[in-house]
Amino acid sequence: MLTQKDRDLIEAAREAIRQRYRNDWQEVGAALRTRDGRVVTGVNIDAYLGRMAVCAEPVAIGRAITEAGDKGIETIVAVRHPKPDDHDRTIKVVSPCGMCREVIHDYDSGARVIVPNGDGEQVVSIADLLPNKYTRGQAG
Repeated sequence: MLTQKDRDLIEAAREAIRQRYRNDWQEVGAALRTRDGRVVTGVNIDAYLGRMAVCAEPVAIGRAITEAGDKGIETIVAVRHPKPDDHDRTIKVVSPCGMCREVIHDYDSGARVIVPNGDGEQVVSIADLLPNKYTRGQAG
């Protein structure tokens, strides 16, 4: 069940992408709440060279660390802005990609993540989204 703080975080991510949306460039917004209560947002950075693109979640994590140091991630969420020709104009919660799951887990293995669940959203742990995570020093 989402708390009001969770709903506020979703709205912060939506507002970030509403302000910065550019079709085929900035389409995803993210918001995170640090363990000390700060809310930090970011948008994806696309590039002509695809492998240079950066998702919204790492941008938000980088901003949080740059602005106040690593305070941990209490909760994080990403949302996708609809394309100009999409009939549904709702900015919807999306699940983090595999690389973002890795980064979120690296920076806070206890992070909560808001993900879609049918017609709504739910909160899960990053460990649930990334079971059996690789860590340095694991035997092969």
